[in-house]
This record gives sequence, structure tokens and C-alpha cells, in this order.
Amino acid sequence: MKVVALVSGGKDSCYAMMKCIQYGHEIVALANLMPADITVDELDSYMYQTVGHQIIVSYAECMGVPLFRRQIKGTTRHQELNYKMTHGDEVEDMFVLLKEVKRQIPSVTAVSSGAIASDYQRLRVESICSRLGLVSLAYLWKQDQSLLLDEMIANEIAAITVKVAAMGLDPGKHLGKEISFLKPHLHKLKELYGINVCGEGGEYETLTLDCPLFTNARIVLDESQIFLDSPDSIAPVGILHPSKYHLERKGEPVFMHGSDKTLEFLQKEVGSVFEVQGDCSEESENTCQAVACSTDSIAHSDNRLCISRTRKENTFSISCWLQDSSKTSAGLKEDLSIILKHIESELAVYGFGWGHVLYIHLYIADMNEFAIANETYVAFITQEKCPFGVPSRSTIELPLLHADLGRAYVEVLVANDRSKNVLHVQSISSWAPSCIGPYSQATLHKEILYMAGQLGLDPPTMTLSCGGAIAELEQALKNSEAVAKCFKCSLSTSAISFIVYCSSHVPTSERQAIEDKQKSFPRELRLSQIDGGSKCKVLEPTVLYVLVPDLPKRSFVEVKPTLFVPEEDIESQEVADGKSLSSSIAPKSWGFERADWQNTCIQKCVISGKICAVLLSITTNIAAKIVSKTLETNDRHQVPPMNFHLKRVTQFCIYLLDEVVAENNFCWQDIMSLRVYLPTGLGLKPEAVSLMFKDVLAETGYTAELLCNVVPVLGVSTSAAAMDDLLVCELFARQSKTLLQFKGKFN
Repeated sequence: MKVVALVSGGKDSCYAMMKCIQYGHEIVALANLMPADITVDELDSYMYQTVGHQIIVSYAECMGVPLFRRQIKGTTRHQELNYKMTHGDEVEDMFVLLKEVKRQIPSVTAVSSGAIASDYQRLRVESICSRLGLVSLAYLWKQDQSLLLDEMIANEIAAITVKVAAMGLDPGKHLGKEISFLKPHLHKLKELYGINVCGEGGEYETLTLDCPLFTNARIVLDESQIFLDSPDSIAPVGILHPSKYHLERKGEPVFMHGSDKTLEFLQKEVGSVFEVQGDCSEESENTCQAVACSTDSIAHSDNRLCISRTRKENTFSISCWLQDSSKTSAGLKEDLSIILKHIESELAVYGFGWGHVLYIHLYIADMNEFAIANETYVAFITQEKCPFGVPSRSTIELPLLHADLGRAYVEVLVANDRSKNVLHVQSISSWAPSCIGPYSQATLHKEILYMAGQLGLDPPTMTLSCGGAIAELEQALKNSEAVAKCFKCSLSTSAISFIVYCSSHVPTSERQAIEDKQKSFPRELRLSQIDGGSKCKVLEPTVLYVLVPDLPKRSFVEVKPTLFVPEEDIESQEVADGKSLSSSIAPKSWGFERADWQNTCIQKCVISGKICAVLLSITTNIAAKIVSKTLETNDRHQVPPMNFHLKRVTQFCIYLLDEVVAENNFCWQDIMSLRVYLPTGLGLKPEAVSLMFKDVLAETGYTAELLCNVVPVLGVSTSAAAMDDLLVCELFARQSKTLLQFKGKFN
């Protein structure tokens, strides 16, 4: 990509440019924001570093690329973390600046910044990029600062301190010194006081005088003055003002070469520096991109429309699809628009909107239409509608048309409050894959972390890992761990469940290796954490493998983890012990009795008084046992027709799920979701299975509304090697309170 780099003069923005070049991008322009009063060294700004701005004008000549500059006219007006367009805010000056760069150099598609740890700055750069249709590149994001400082010095970035403001940094001793000289002292201060060695906490600021990008000249500082901004005896604040400098040539001037005639013209301009004028209030008006289509005009009164939902005190699920629409569907855009509009209407009935949604499962019939799905999706779910963060999402291709479910199928998980904590990083970095669009990497709500589906993408290049399904799975798990660390948890200790979607393109011979890698990765991660001194209580997650036709980017695997992030230590929680508080006998057991063989088809992860996650697998052998009393033959391994014995199998599923739920002091009112994975090869329709579960629940006397969402798949199992189970039930329950109360079964 052709990149315009935001430069402040500091070491971070320069090293970020070097990382861009490392990953194959081309720096074609620089952009800088400076004080309106050029005699001022530093502004009271949350956003911009301006100390040393007098020298930035030389960067164009040093690098041989044009520099666009703009005076900062705005102030800090919008101080909330998530930025929205605000007239008069200093962020709008960046918008005007980058908009002009894009106008003069149309080939620019990305913006580089040196953000390392500041969400405040990163989110504002991402907001501007989103409005201008540019990609944010933040290759230093979330990197270890000690390692970064070492890398910068090793890569010959010659930067001096121009501001110090931390305990242990003396303006008289440390201003004007190169970071290579200060490195030992900075590491010592980190050990003593916990400072950020790269200065991310405002401890110090730098000015780059030379680096490998300066191919034409280096900057030599001839004279400078030190001003004591605050004479505090513990952490004095001092600023170095460059009074005089000159350029020391490295050879004949070199300018960027390429096919872009506009860029070539700009580089030939005297000084290659352009002052960008314009009024923010005028320039930023009506710049937010309009949604792909008007959602108000979409009709949703369709007799094919099916919707179901759970009802719970603090969370509920909505599932929506179009029944019998495989032949009448006008296409994905229409089907998905109808579904999303109807879900939007359902949310509105309860006074909710998309901002209350925690997670979205987006199922489509053809991954070749992924772009259409995204285009339609963003017409409904936008950052403007989700001020507390857009929901996390997974996108999977399912055999929907084979199951007569149209071209789209959507599940949403909704909370009746807005206490969620969302991680939504749109910048491309070395940290984890970016979310370029209105969906988040993860959403934390009431101690549960719902992570977006993770592909095996190499974060800095956003390309799939080479080496097939196993390499992709390992990278996807690494990406998931990077996201988990942002919430101070880990896959190795905090995972409740994993769903591993496997594309039908995965060779059968590799499926066992997928399961082996899925098992070994958390174990190896745990060992490394123990070596590092970390000791945590370990959960044993449930793991499900689902065979699907295709995945985004034609990937082989996609991982969807769910984690538990306790607000307090699990071991310190008050929970009920001893005999179950639920009634011991279900009103309807259909003649089933608890037996040891039933444990072979159950996986569970239970956190007492908090969470109960269960997988119930019905294999051919288990089905034979279930219906053995109805067989006319004594051969118990004969598999009866699933459609004939569907009711019996369903009764067993409800019976055994109830037993597991009750044994762990949960009840059906605690259930957030009940999902049934149904292979299409069985010849059963999802609607028939869904109705059967509803009827069987009715037989128990359980009248509360419960969503049983039937998901058509190619195959499913708790073993990746087989994925040939007849069906799998996935139940997820959560209790709202730690101290348990009496709860009867099905009451």
C-alpha cells in the first residue's frame, strides 16, 4: 500500500515508518500537525506531540518525500475514549490534513502512526481513517516497550530527548541526550518506579535527527535552550527548544520514484512542503460515509420469516432465518436485509438497539458473497448505533440452501444493559489481526469474554499463515491469546469453550492433527506461563469441531473461544456446597435412568454459581442405546432411522441436559443459549428438529420461552478426526448471582 505517515518528530513515528517498509508498504508522503503559534513549543493537547516542531519541516528533504503540514486550530473537546466527529476538536485538524493529502495523492490508501499503548490516540486515528476510507497501520501497537526501545536503537534511530517529565529524569542532565545513551538509565527507572521505557506515559518525548529513512541528509542541532516548565523537586518538567540547526548531506538528493505522476510533481516542488489550510467546521461536514442502503425502506413483513428467542433476566438470544426460501430468495442482500431489519424491530420492542448486542453469529450460504454480506451488515450495525462498542462477530458458510433456510441466518446475543467492555482495534499491527469494519475482536460482559472468530492470519500482513490447516490453527490460537491478554486472561487457564470450525477443504488426513494441536497449544502455553511465575486456577474447556463448506478468506479453520474473566478470585467466592438445591426428580424422565455410559457423551465446564457450559454428543452408538427398547431386533448396534426415532433422541437430550444442569445447581431459567448442530446428511429439516425440542420441553411442563437454535452443518463432533456425530447439543447457562437460591427443575 502507498502510505502517508503521521510524524511528530519522535522516535515512534519514525520507527513505525520503518516497519511499514519492512512489511512491503511504500511511504509516499508525511503529515504533521503543529501549533498555530510557531513560537510555542508545546500545546496542552491530549493528541499531539509538538515539542521540536520547528525541525519537522526538514523531514521532507531528508527523506525525499512531500510533507503536508497544518496548524492545530481545534482544542480537546471530545474527551470520551471513543471519538465521534466534534466540531472544533483538535482531531478534526487531522481529518482536514489527511483529506488534503488524499486529494493531492489519490493513490494513498493507508496511514501510519506510532501508537504503542494509547487507546485514546489510536481510536482517533482509526476514526479519521474510517471517515476517509483509509487503512490505519500501527505496527508498534501492543509491543513490549523494552524490546521496542532496543529495536529502535539497533536499527540506528538517532533520537534525542526534547522533553522530560518523570521521577528520575533531570532536565539539566537528560535533555538533549540520545536514547542509546539513556537506555540503561531508562531500564533502571522502570525497575525502580515502573516507568514506560518508551515514554508512553508522557515520561519523555524525543526528536529524531537521523535514521535509515533519512537517505538525503541528517539533522544536526547547533544550538538549543532548556526551559523548565515545572521545577517540581520530585519530577521536574523540562523542554528543549531547538534554536539553530543545519542539514548534513549524505550524497546526491534522492526522491521517491514510481508511476504516480501527481506524486512525482509534488516531489519536484521547492522544499516539498505544503501548508494545508481550510476550516474544520466546513471540511468535516457530512464526511461520515453513508451506509450502503437505507434501512428504513426495507420491508420485513414476510411469511417466510422465522424468529425465536430466549428470555432471561439479563441476557437473551434472538435467532432469525427465512424458512423455505431456497427457491424464492432474491439473493443474499435481500435475505440478510429482511433478517437484520426484523431483529432490529424485535430489539426496539424491548427498548433496545444494536448497542445492546454482545455477539453476532452471521451464517451465509455462499462465502463468495462475503463482500455483499459485509456491505449489507454495515447498513444496520454501525459505530454510531453502538456508542459503547460494536458487537463481536463470527462469519461462517453453512449449507443453508440444502436446509431450505435461505441465504442468511443470524443469531444475536443481547444484554439488557450497556455494561459491556469492547476491544475494537481497526489498525493493522503486529499485535493481532485487525477488525476493519463494525465488529470487535472481543466483548466482555458480566465476567464472560465473547471472542470473535479468529482466523490464522499473520497480523502485520493480514495474510493466512502458510503451511496448511495446522499452521493456520496455531496462528489463530496465538491471535486469540493476544486478544485474551488485553483482558488479563489466557486461553490456557480461562477458556470455557472452544468451537473450531473446519472447512470441508481440510484434508481428512489432517483432522486428527488439528485436534492434537488444539489440545497441546493451551498445555504448552500453560507451561510457559508457569516458567514465568504465573500460577492460576485452570478451567477445563469444552471443545467442539464443526465441519462447514467454507470460511472467510478460504481459510481452513476458524476458532471461536469463550473465556471466563472473574471480577474476583474464583476460590474466594461464596458458593453453595453439598446436596443440589434443585429437585432430585424431573417431572418427566421418559423412563431414562442415570447410567455411567451417559458420561461418555457429555463434556462440561462448570464454574460453581457462575457458569455451566455443556456439550452433549449423540453418536450412532449412543443413538442405538437410546432407542434400544423400541428396536425389534436384539442387535443394539443397529442404527434406527433418525427421523423415526427423533422424538426419543430429543427426549434423551432434554433428560440428560436437565440432569447435568441440576447436578451443578443450575436450572433452565439460567440458560442463555441452547444450540443444536444438525448434519444435513441426515435428511432432517432444522424446522422439524426445532419443533421437536419445543414439543418435548412442553411435555415436561416447562412453559417459559426457550430458543432452541438448530444450526445445519456438514458434520460435527467433539473429535476432529470423525465429525460424524448424529447431532450435538450445546448449552450455555449463567447465574446472575453468586449465592444460590432454591431452583427446581423446569420450574
